[in-house]
Amino acid sequence: MPEISERIDASVVKIKSTIGSFEPTIGLILGSGLGNLAEEIISPVKIKYKEIGFPVSTVEGHAGQLVLGELQGKKVIAMQGRSHFYEGHSLEEITLPVRVMKMLGVKTVIITNAAGGVNKAFKPGDLMLLNDHINFSGHNPLRGKNLDEFGARFPDLTYCYDKELIKLAGVLAKAQNCPMHEGVYCFSSGPSYETPAEVNALRMLGVSAVGMSTVPEAIAAVHSGMKVLGISCITNMAAGVLDQKLDHAEVIETCARVNEKFIKLLKGIIGELS
Repeated sequence: MPEISERIDASVVKIKSTIGSFEPTIGLILGSGLGNLAEEIISPVKIKYKEIGFPVSTVEGHAGQLVLGELQGKKVIAMQGRSHFYEGHSLEEITLPVRVMKMLGVKTVIITNAAGGVNKAFKPGDLMLLNDHINFSGHNPLRGKNLDEFGARFPDLTYCYDKELIKLAGVLAKAQNCPMHEGVYCFSSGPSYETPAEVNALRMLGVSAVGMSTVPEAIAAVHSGMKVLGISCITNMAAGVLDQKLDHAEVIETCARVNEKFIKLLKGIIGELS
């Protein structure tokens, strides 16, 4: 298999051959059941992941394509679905699209996900802005040879999630009467849900929500010098919070229920970005 840098370059060449001089400045990574925002993009150009060397997701709710065009007057590139570590992809592969976004001109990345609520005050359908994360997977997407063309060997993650973007999203959520939490997200490798004991441990560590994505992409984006905003849709309560088993169908159902308010918020945020 070619080196990751060669795969990035090849993907960029293929995308540019389709979009010409179009240069997106905002990247969107849309998680489980949240891909409908891409349907709002004006004059969209859609490119299937398999055509440009991106890893393809096998999970329900992930369309597996890039959508490029204008949204709220801004040039955007949206990932309608993402791949996951638990599907067998390496973190290097999972973060390839983020680095391609950087090469295409993206300055800001908005990452969304479906997450389980660890904070007992949360309820399904709530939204949460990520202000920090814990990487519970034991793996890092920057492991191996550093890609010097993107960033330094040891990037600082103190401000992984941009404070100004968090503030902007909070203000817009309040203006739209959209209940919004803020908290720490934990990345778990999956695909099994966490045990009640693990969830209790995470709560003691200060975690508010847990999921199986986002952190690898956020690390790669920061390494590449991009600003990151992370938003979780709390689709279910994590194991042990309620006396019931977890089911992915609930994830899709909850995402569908909150889709309208989530899309409205994201469009508001995009409209305010410079």
